[in-house]
Parts: sequence; structure tokens; C-alpha cells
Amino acid sequence: MTTKDFITHLFSDVDDKLNEADKNLKHSQASLYPSEVVTIGLLFALKGKGNRAFYRWLVRDHDDMFPNLPSRTRLFRLFNTHQHLIDLFMATPSLIGVIDTYGIELIHPRRE
Repeated sequence: MTTKDFITHLFSDVDDKLNEADKNLKHSQASLYPSEVVTIGLLFALKGKGNRAFYRWLVRDHDDMFPNLPSRTRLFRLFNTHQHLIDLFMATPSLIGVIDTYGIELIHPRRE
């Protein structure tokens, strides 16, 4: 499965699970629909890189999938306003998830 296939599948799942009231929250001057913002927010959570690196990756590799992408700062402000929708798709915190920091050790080996 390529990255574009994964993003398309993720977007279709998000769009199917959002109810009609949440889908129609798009402001008249907004360039992205809420389902697009949630999809990009989930990609940001999965990617696990910094803001600038994630935005460069998104623009460089997937500009054709999100042609109306706002500027980096505006996109991350949209994540804050759509946080309640993004939280619907995130896993609930558990004790094992909090204790397991192996991924952090790989990113920051000084924390070992």
C-alpha cells in the first residue's frame, strides 16, 4: 500500500465517520473541509515529526491531494480548532501506552 493509498483510505474512513453536522462546519472563507483537517491532523500524529518538517513533507509529496492547503501556521491553528473532531479518532490513553516510551528512545537516544 502506497502512502497515497493510505491517505485516501484514511480520508474516506474519516469522512464516513464524521456526522453531517460536523461535515458542514466549513466556514465560507475556509479552504479545507473539516474531514480534510482531521485527516491531515491524524497524519501529523502518525508522522511524529516537527511542524515544519511535516508541512514540508505534505507540500512536497502530497500537494496534489490537498491543493487548497493553507499556510503552515494557519494549518496548525486549524488543528487546534478541530481538536474535538481529531480526538474522536485517536486511541484512548492507557497505562501501557503511557509506560511504553520505546519510540521516544529511538527519536531521542539521550533519554535512555
